[in-house]
Amino acid sequence: MPDIESFSRDAAVLSQALPYMQRYEGKTVVVKYGGHAMGDAKLGQAFARDIALLKQSKVNPIVVHGGGPQIASMLKNLGIESKFEGGLRVTDQRTMEVVEMVLAGSINKEIVALINAEGEWAIGLCGKDGNMVFAKKAHKTMIDPTSNIERVLDLGFVGEPVEVDRTLLDLLARSEMIPVIAPVAPGRDGATYNINADTFAGAIAGSLGAKRLLFLTDVPGVLDKNGVLLPELKVSEAKALIRDGTISGGMIPKVETCLEALESGVEGVVILNGKTPHVVLVELFTEHGAGTLIVRG
Repeated sequence: MPDIESFSRDAAVLSQALPYMQRYEGKTVVVKYGGHAMGDAKLGQAFARDIALLKQSKVNPIVVHGGGPQIASMLKNLGIESKFEGGLRVTDQRTMEVVEMVLAGSINKEIVALINAEGEWAIGLCGKDGNMVFAKKAHKTMIDPTSNIERVLDLGFVGEPVEVDRTLLDLLARSEMIPVIAPVAPGRDGATYNINADTFAGAIAGSLGAKRLLFLTDVPGVLDKNGVLLPELKVSEAKALIRDGTISGGMIPKVETCLEALESGVEGVVILNGKTPHVVLVELFTEHGAGTLIVRG
């Protein structure tokens, strides 16, 4: 006996989603898929299904992924000891070879395969492909706790994006393909650089004037002092929350990356929990969303 009530509920959900699907039709959505959000096979399949459904809904999704935990595991397996400066991993030449192997190799192709299994065409890339992204050596500083003097940290082949050429991404969009991009890029100096995936995703989204940039993390979004999710913030409000300490710790660089992406041309940036099944669809295709949306203002 058909469960008419269940079918009716499903139809109601689809009906409610329709105006939101139309809002994003023909628009670019960049999704940063974080290393910690990748750890569960069922969640990975759900994520791939979300990306496939976006494409089927005439959205132009682009996936940028990280892979910090997987890189650390591979370095350990190979007996390569990680060095740190100011709490940040130093990427020497040997480590960079492993980073590129893991990010542009195994992780990238795993995500591609998951999306392809959902009936869409995904293609694995990194910043080197089509000279999509050029990077330069990143310069980080820290205050020495003993001398209180600022010093420059040498993190080796850690870079930051300085040039983005959207030609290849535009071509793939017209070809109905879904780019899955690893945050590895060449420098004009001939070196290869490891780039923070959040920063890389922001640069890609900014160059394309993306409708949305989604950061899949392991937290629900930005929380107030009582631990309650803030569904939407303007830039001025986000800056105020950093100043008063509400936004603290590792959330500060995340939010600062959001603000930089907005300055570069992204319409809206969302921080949301990548461990929630189908969180991408909930954020884009429902009225209440799923995380913290940060917009200009």
